[in-house]
Amino acid sequence: MTSTTPSRGRRRAPTKMERAAGKAAALQKPRVILALLLLLGLTSVMLLDGYLRSEIGNDARVRDGAAYDKVPQKILDGGPLLTFTGGTAKTQSVPNKTIVLTFDDGPTPTWTPQILKVLDDNNVEATFFMVGSMVSRYPGVVKDLVDQGNEVGIHTFTHVDLSYQGAGRLQRELKQTQLALAGAAGITTTLFRAPYSSEINAVDNYSWPVYKEIGNLGYTSVFVDTDSDDWKKPGVSKIVQWATPKNNKGAVVLMHDAGGDRSETVKALDTYIKKMKAKGYSFTTVSGAMAKLNGAQNGAGRTGTAGSGQAVEAGVGQTGAGAGAGALGEQPGGAQSAPGSGSANSSADNSSNKVNIEQSGQQKATGSTLYEGKALIYAVAVAEWVLPLLSWLLLVVGISVMGRFGMMLILARRHYRQRNRKRGKGGKFSWGPTVTRPVTVIVPAYNEKECIANTLHSLAQSTHPIEIIVVDDGSTDGTKEIAESLGLPNVRVIRQENAGKPAALNNGVRNASYDIVVMMDGDTVFEPDAVHQLVQPFADPGIGAVAGNAKVGNRNTIIGAWQHIEYVMGFNLDRRMYDLLRCMPTIPGAIGAFRRDAVLEVGGMSEDTLAEDTDITIAMHRAGWRVVYQEHARAWTEAPSSLKQLWSQRYRWSYGTMQALWKHRKSLTDKGPSGRFGRIGMPLVVIFQIITPVLAPLIDVFTIYSMIFVDFWTSLLAWLAVLVVQLVCAAYAFRLDREKYRYLAMLPLQQLAYRQMMYLVLIHSSVTALTGGRLRWQKLKRTGEVGTPAGVS
Repeated sequence: MTSTTPSRGRRRAPTKMERAAGKAAALQKPRVILALLLLLGLTSVMLLDGYLRSEIGNDARVRDGAAYDKVPQKILDGGPLLTFTGGTAKTQSVPNKTIVLTFDDGPTPTWTPQILKVLDDNNVEATFFMVGSMVSRYPGVVKDLVDQGNEVGIHTFTHVDLSYQGAGRLQRELKQTQLALAGAAGITTTLFRAPYSSEINAVDNYSWPVYKEIGNLGYTSVFVDTDSDDWKKPGVSKIVQWATPKNNKGAVVLMHDAGGDRSETVKALDTYIKKMKAKGYSFTTVSGAMAKLNGAQNGAGRTGTAGSGQAVEAGVGQTGAGAGAGALGEQPGGAQSAPGSGSANSSADNSSNKVNIEQSGQQKATGSTLYEGKALIYAVAVAEWVLPLLSWLLLVVGISVMGRFGMMLILARRHYRQRNRKRGKGGKFSWGPTVTRPVTVIVPAYNEKECIANTLHSLAQSTHPIEIIVVDDGSTDGTKEIAESLGLPNVRVIRQENAGKPAALNNGVRNASYDIVVMMDGDTVFEPDAVHQLVQPFADPGIGAVAGNAKVGNRNTIIGAWQHIEYVMGFNLDRRMYDLLRCMPTIPGAIGAFRRDAVLEVGGMSEDTLAEDTDITIAMHRAGWRVVYQEHARAWTEAPSSLKQLWSQRYRWSYGTMQALWKHRKSLTDKGPSGRFGRIGMPLVVIFQIITPVLAPLIDVFTIYSMIFVDFWTSLLAWLAVLVVQLVCAAYAFRLDREKYRYLAMLPLQQLAYRQMMYLVLIHSSVTALTGGRLRWQKLKRTGEVGTPAGVS
């Protein structure tokens, strides 16, 4: 029997969804790009944070005990201030009774401000040799330090032993630290101290070329005369004792404002400053000491005396970028002069410009250096804010994932035992009197020529009396003609203009002859007793809809096997859980049954969302109907056979689910059955089907990051532990559904490839939802390879 929905005589005006389709289609590619950019941004933030914390590119080697025969003896015997002018190495010593306080490895937000307070209280300035990664993390501390009149120097960006590094790494360490200083305090510096360095007589054959390279770039390398060894935490008195120079000599003194608990350093510093001042010592910065030395040498040149400071020169070949470029060469920020050069001497002659003298190793950052530095600081600030947040989200995801697995296992087992009970308390499980009355099966079809014959033949073998209504939704491939040519009894074909799946289903409901309607897809094959099993729950008058057990028929490909695991483990275990909690969110489009009056009561299948099955299921809950899962009603569906089709299908599903949840958001505050779903079902769906999958990539990203940069074996074992938990859940789900375990061999590969694609799909859907895009019902290409259930292995 064939009937046709009458036409209005002119072409139907497009629906709101169809009018938006063209605009939405044009926006899909940018949204995919945006989703990928979000993942790229996450990865970049993690890499930046890892680099700042020396987890990426870290080289912990420290050289010790190397030969020094290639280092000029005059350098080894010289003072702690090493400069290169025109390729000639020159060392200088601090003037007598002068202390240059230096602090290494900072800044830190805990100890550096305390040290600054002690310095300020005693009216003393110091020189801080800073690690660039720390500068970029705590820029406010650096700015306060500079504003107070202290001086800064470079201690590399990652605190690495440069004697093991090449020229490229050396340049990066210097440049990145300069950019950090520029972004934090608007300055660059010409002072440098190598990590793990000490007195100048410790320079060896490996570090000497490094110092020559740095010197020819215009930097002054600063060593130490006395080391307080405060990092050993020997006590305040020992720190003071070890930091005190002998015989009234001047000294560059080393302390630390980072690297651990520096409370002893803070206490010792105040005592030390007062003690040394009482002995007649003065305090200055590296630049201040060099200005004194150069001023004394200029005076000695006029009078023929040597002055109080010692200067030793050793000629070396001109190498590096700074050869022939003057004392400094071009520096970041465009500065040209070094401490003790003409500009410094001019400052020395001006006693009112003392602050400039003591900070003359610094220059104001300008141009690209300044802007790049600020960009670095902003990027690090984002990383410092995002990474802790991501860590908390990772914890939430971990708890959510494990909680979901636990709930599924416990509730699924209870559900199975309840529905398959053969004896015990209450006797054999039953929905009530056996339902035997005829029902209507609605088959919406749009260009289903490959599948429609198999679908209708499977229905013809039904053990339950049925009426079959095929609603041809404007097919152009002869679907209607194929359905009619089969000559099957009790089959009606209704033709309508293309209006989408919801309209086709509503048309079928209006034309149904019976009070129970079964809805299915045009590519689905029912088992002979599927309809009979599916309608038995309607013996309970409170049940308004029933979800069947959808199976993947084309499971003998990699993509098919992945979806088979997902259907059995994800969808069906979930439905068992939701059934017991009485908040089933979705009746699958492949196999579901409804009371016809209940469908009409809630307004039929809505076109408001792309997930009409989720939409109407939630609407049934809100109307007070109970929705249950019938595991014994099995249907075989043709899953997407290509990644492109799979993406399209899951994109529609996930986006449609978000639309449906948003549409029914008022259920959160409703009372009665609607409020029950809103306060139980909706949070579970949001947590387990949206938030957790969206954030789940964090597990993989952190795992990969940890395996590469932190601890490979520990990270691998952690990932394998999660995989084992998933495998246990999957195996239990397969056991409940009596599936063959051999497909579980694909689970590890599914976790490495398939799951990542699902992440991207969900992120893509989230971006679409946030940007207000709309889609319409999309048709997947079918092959018709899913035949009778007996042919499925």
